[in-house]
Amino acid sequence: MERFRSPKKVEIVSPAGNLSSLKTAVDSGADAVYTGFSDATNARNFEGLNFTPEELSQGIEYARERGRKVYIAVNTFPQMDTYREWFRAVDQAVELGADALIIANLGILDYARKRYPDLNIHLSTQASSSNYESINFYRRHFGIKRVVLSRVLTVDEIRTLRENTDVEIEVFALGGLCINIEGRCYLSSFVTGASTNTEGACSPSRFVRFDTDDSGGMTIALNGVVLNRLGREESSPYPTCCKGRYIAPDGRRYYAMEDPESLNVLEIIPDLISAGIDALKIEGRQRTKSYVGEMTGVLRMALDSYYREPSLYRVEPQWSEKTVKTFEGTKHTLGCYAGK
Repeated sequence: MERFRSPKKVEIVSPAGNLSSLKTAVDSGADAVYTGFSDATNARNFEGLNFTPEELSQGIEYARERGRKVYIAVNTFPQMDTYREWFRAVDQAVELGADALIIANLGILDYARKRYPDLNIHLSTQASSSNYESINFYRRHFGIKRVVLSRVLTVDEIRTLRENTDVEIEVFALGGLCINIEGRCYLSSFVTGASTNTEGACSPSRFVRFDTDDSGGMTIALNGVVLNRLGREESSPYPTCCKGRYIAPDGRRYYAMEDPESLNVLEIIPDLISAGIDALKIEGRQRTKSYVGEMTGVLRMALDSYYREPSLYRVEPQWSEKTVKTFEGTKHTLGCYAGK
């Protein structure tokens, strides 16, 4: 099969949970930055994270002056009459001049398209759209320009999507790996009673407790449910149910659902580009600006290296060194991209 070649270079989309991280992402080589308001309208609604309208205005101005874009996520699911808050978020994002809105809910998509016919809409990964019939449905009815794919597809499946839709394709490249189809996970809701899909936070920090013992170890609990017990030298990712270490019937402690590992696609960038993707996304709006800067810089170097000479592309040792130091967990994975 002839390899697909995009007429334009793949875009790097970096996370920003605050103004400092946004500036760091832009300065480190991001083509676009994705953000959200400081409320439940976005899927990273952690305490102390995200932007006021005033802060976003500053961030958009900073990015624009440097020729970069800002995408605003309004990608959670309103309940009953709370939809007005989501409508306001759409209106504010448009007034601020966002380059695109990242939306998941059908009602919010309908509002955004009807009120702003020319609005650039990206379908959020929270919508869990992972086949071309679904993607083309959103294209027909809501005029989406791009889909952010769930982290459940192989490279070959992405190539099939490209052959059957003209919607731009954005995929996750670096950072945390969600093994559950985004927008459809209820583990955190089951344990805490607070829905990830409506509150915008998996394992909200108000439910998390870290308790140390006399030996220097640590117990991590979510709403009273113990997710892990760590020895003095052990580390753990942010405590979510899927990355908890549980006790088997034989007494063995093991990661029942997912090891604490991070997604890293550097070695398959040529394959993803040949499959027809349009953007590579870095997970981590809840992470530090140093993480944002390091991961954006690594991905920038990798893409620039590929475009200089695609046939000679290889992962440089210094890139791997940066990701190992910065990622959560101790392992890297290709997730489902290489097979499932």
